[in-house]
Amino acid sequence: LVAKEFVASRTDQDGVLVLSSFTGAAREFREDALIINPYDIEESAKSIYQALSMPREERKRRMERMQKTVSSHNIYAWAADLLNEVNRIVERRSRLDIQGGNESARLLSNR
Repeated sequence: LVAKEFVASRTDQDGVLVLSSFTGAAREFREDALIINPYDIEESAKSIYQALSMPREERKRRMERMQKTVSSHNIYAWAADLLNEVNRIVERRSRLDIQGGNESARLLSNR
């Protein structure tokens, strides 16, 4: 399973996510997952030991926070962020066109 599927599937809110620092999800889960460099064997071993010996309450607290992240960073939030950014770019472009007299349109009309 990928990281977000693992987190979403933990209906008992228990478990520890040990995650490579090279994954995209490492940014989102940096506070609650155990982030490792998979090429560092000693660090990986220490993180696996930490995961296996972590108290249940801490595992549960971390997993609940990661599940909130997964539920709030869904496709709808991503689409809204994307559309808001496109809108911001269009508005900025419109302001520049008004302020700059739309140089492109002027050049085309001189043909």
